[in-house]
Amino acid sequence: MHTIEIPMPDGGVAEAYVHRPLAATGSEHPGVLLYMDAIGLRPRIGEMAQRIADWGYVVLAPNVFHRDGRADELALEGDLRDAGVREVFFKQHAMPRVRRLTSDKAERDIPAYLVALRGLPGVDPGLVGTIGYCMGARLAVRTAALDPEVVAVGAFHGGGLVTDADDSPHRGLVRARAEFVFGHAENDRSMPPEAIAKLGETLSEAGLTASNEVYPGAAHGYTMSDTSIYDEAATERHFGELRALLDRTLHGDLTARDSRG
Repeated sequence: MHTIEIPMPDGGVAEAYVHRPLAATGSEHPGVLLYMDAIGLRPRIGEMAQRIADWGYVVLAPNVFHRDGRADELALEGDLRDAGVREVFFKQHAMPRVRRLTSDKAERDIPAYLVALRGLPGVDPGLVGTIGYCMGARLAVRTAALDPEVVAVGAFHGGGLVTDADDSPHRGLVRARAEFVFGHAENDRSMPPEAIAKLGETLSEAGLTASNEVYPGAAHGYTMSDTSIYDEAATERHFGELRALLDRTLHGDLTARDSRG
């Protein structure tokens, strides 16, 4: 893993992790843009990005809170596995940052992330995929709505994907061309059953291939092993469904183009 700095349209830079397959599997790999959760860019995000990279991808994970500071400046001093620490951190730090990252700011940033990903050495310049966790799931959906060459979206324990607001992420699905895999937490106040049902209806109406599943017993944030919410079974299920999605949408496309010379 190494870190790069991405020039941003509103000024300044966003640092980003870059992860590549540890084993040599060819000169070029499909690119995957990974959006962190509300806790921020940190070792757990790096662990997940490397696991995905080892499937045969180059993964870029940007600090989407770059307006608030660098990742080390925003990092929690404490252990999110300790009782009550996660709740306090979200109330005092994480959620204010999420609210400051408005949809218009996010949609100005997203093209810069895609340009950076496609410009990395060893990244096939064609189709890409994107993955998002927690509030990052909203960013992943917005990315597919902005760029028709995003062909795969994995969105896990996402919140606020369907709201009454004019800028609700689900409203952009009509412009997307990707295949979607959603893995929702159960009893998630940020994504209640009626919102999940509406998301499914919207995906169907847009003619998109999609999986829109609830992971029984899994709480919001279930993939994050550095928190008290971590659910190993749900996390492994998400990795399995995610790998299948990326392999059929990205590796298949790369193989087909390679065979045509």
